[in-house]
Amino acid sequence: MKTRREISGFKLFSVVSVMVVGLLGLSTTLVTAADVSKEEALVDEALLTFENFLADPDMGWVRDHIKNAKGLLIVPSLIKAGFVWGGSGGRGLLLVRDEKTSTWSEPAFYSMGAVSWGLQIGVEKSEVLMIVRTQRGLESMYKSSLKLGAGVSIAAGPVGTGAAGKGVTADIVSFARAKGAYAGLLLDGSVIKTSNDWNSAYYGKAVRPVDIIVTHDVSNPQSANLRAELKKASLAEQKESLSQGKKHYHAVRSGETLSGIAKHYGVSVDELCRLNNITKSDYIYPGQKILLTSGD
Repeated sequence: MKTRREISGFKLFSVVSVMVVGLLGLSTTLVTAADVSKEEALVDEALLTFENFLADPDMGWVRDHIKNAKGLLIVPSLIKAGFVWGGSGGRGLLLVRDEKTSTWSEPAFYSMGAVSWGLQIGVEKSEVLMIVRTQRGLESMYKSSLKLGAGVSIAAGPVGTGAAGKGVTADIVSFARAKGAYAGLLLDGSVIKTSNDWNSAYYGKAVRPVDIIVTHDVSNPQSANLRAELKKASLAEQKESLSQGKKHYHAVRSGETLSGIAKHYGVSVDELCRLNNITKSDYIYPGQKILLTSGD
């Protein structure tokens, strides 16, 4: 038989869990427009959120590392509220970068929620951007449910002018832009779940994240602006890196050509030939290092 304390604790947990679900619903209504579906509205909101992060002078680390990201989870509106006990909830979408072309996948929809314990009073709406840095972190996103910090590490990203972040080794690095009662946003322990109903509604049939991101079985042209902005940001950082006067190399992957590498980095084939003392007809092989800039 349960004690009175156990029953009370269970009731409290249930109440807070319901509150998290309510917050998730609230965040959904914030992105829903009258003339578009809630899924399309969330994609549009994700584009605005990403642009906000790029324009924020304190988010230099984000701009510098987009070019190396495995994927991005964008949550335009994470609502966090509490009076002594609290919770957070929101919806977001994951896009994955093709390392060869810097193009980004179609979005897969997710929900995110957490129960927090301790003294806290207030309501906060945050824009959240999570950079997936490792293959382990990316593959964990393909599961139906993921608890951050359990099997996959997450850390708050460095913020501010000149933030180096050299010691960041986590699978996922999170950033938040918020106004409200909370000074920071800790996502460790948050649960991320696939939104199967949202994915089905957006693509017109039942799909899993791997169908969207890995095998590319579906597409929706409505996401084109978001994907184009992500690619533009990725390539912009690559070109800026190349122009900083340091030697940079590209390790050739299977199936790549010299012209494809030149196009990817925004340099000419003639320049690559000159830097590497080769001709356009020379064979390049997987693992070969192609010099992209001399550093002069």
